[in-house]
Amino acid sequence: MSTQSVVRSERVVLPDGMRPASIHVRDGRIAAVRDYSERPAGIREVDAGALVVMPGLVDTHVHINDPGRADWEGFEHATKAAAAGGVTTLVDMPLNSIPSTTDVEGLEAKRRAAAGRCFVDVGFWGGVVPGNSGALEPLARAGVLGFKCFLSPSGVEEFSHVTERDLREALPILARLGLPLLAHAEWPALLRECSGDPTRYATWLDSRPPASELAAIELLVRLAAEYGARVHIVHLASAGAVTAIREARAAGLKISVETCPHYLSFAAEEIPAGATAFKCAPPIRERDHREGLWKALSEGDIDLIATDHSPAPPVLKRQDAGDFVGAWGGIASLQIGLAAVWTGASARGVSVETLARWLSLAPARLAGLDAVKGAVQVGCDADLVIWDPDAIATIDAVHLYHRHAVTPYHGLRLRGVVRTTILGGEVVFDEGKCSLGARGKLIRRTSSIVPARVT
Repeated sequence: MSTQSVVRSERVVLPDGMRPASIHVRDGRIAAVRDYSERPAGIREVDAGALVVMPGLVDTHVHINDPGRADWEGFEHATKAAAAGGVTTLVDMPLNSIPSTTDVEGLEAKRRAAAGRCFVDVGFWGGVVPGNSGALEPLARAGVLGFKCFLSPSGVEEFSHVTERDLREALPILARLGLPLLAHAEWPALLRECSGDPTRYATWLDSRPPASELAAIELLVRLAAEYGARVHIVHLASAGAVTAIREARAAGLKISVETCPHYLSFAAEEIPAGATAFKCAPPIRERDHREGLWKALSEGDIDLIATDHSPAPPVLKRQDAGDFVGAWGGIASLQIGLAAVWTGASARGVSVETLARWLSLAPARLAGLDAVKGAVQVGCDADLVIWDPDAIATIDAVHLYHRHAVTPYHGLRLRGVVRTTILGGEVVFDEGKCSLGARGKLIRRTSSIVPARVT
């Protein structure tokens, strides 16, 4: 039986700009985009008034950790948090779960853990680790959207970091498959042992210098040129590496890059002693790096923003001891990424349309999903976020859907409040609570999904 509905707003973000429009939905897809005044009789309607209607966010960097470490985060908690934050599609990283997604068996374990528990659509990255080059093509056939690797230790023993030799084995395969390699770019030889007071943020920061990011990126650029592979730099923290990326792209290499809300929101100089909720790798750098990342975004040198949501229980964050050296490195922000980015973006004169490109369209392209995700246009999934860009809310970690109430955003006043999230034409979050149950799909890359483009 066919289902129909209409979503109307005075401010709909469309591919050619923002204007009043009515979005006509049939069987979960956008069937038409028409004048705001069109209100077919007898069809269910969501009237957003003056609230912004934007394509649902696509977060391509999420660590759900399930199965195996579901006490850190699990599919139900994570996808509820996603829905509450306007994220309608996320892509799960291949590590922190046990087993890791480094072979088809690991992927199927993920899918079993996720089945029937997701409130938004979920795709999966495969992993590149030493010795698993023979598993890459089977993983691709099984539907992963691309592959992730670490050039420095990942922090978990199940997911080893790769060497240049490992990359030389993997990249020809990925180039042939047309799938991206997502790389954690820190070069281990340039990392330093932590020394000094473990409660001082500078002790952690000094151990991960910007030079380690640049060296890793320069290696990836050389290999991308040699093999014609598509390489994506995840969570760029160092503004000093932007020049190398810009030059590589100017030379025609298929390089893309993301940064994260925490690198755009915080600065090392402002992090209090013992505040281990701020610990991540690469680390949050100084104010000049933050402003340099905003500049690179505005100039198109950084393609997209993803949260790198990587939570852990309070005991692993070493909150009681305030120990930056021993704490797990990961920031929880999946539910509040939109507000965190919009707070900084609106203060810098960035438009809502540009925000939608960074958070929806460009991530969908990276994952090869832009034929069906990331835009309000005919044929796309009817995945929408309705939000108030002028409302301000104080973040209370206790009230987030994240499994643990640990986030550096706690207590901050952020601009931008999600009112309603629509997945496939159905409301999955509305005015403070998730509804309709776990309706999210598990996404497999198929021949109908075009491989991601780099723009």
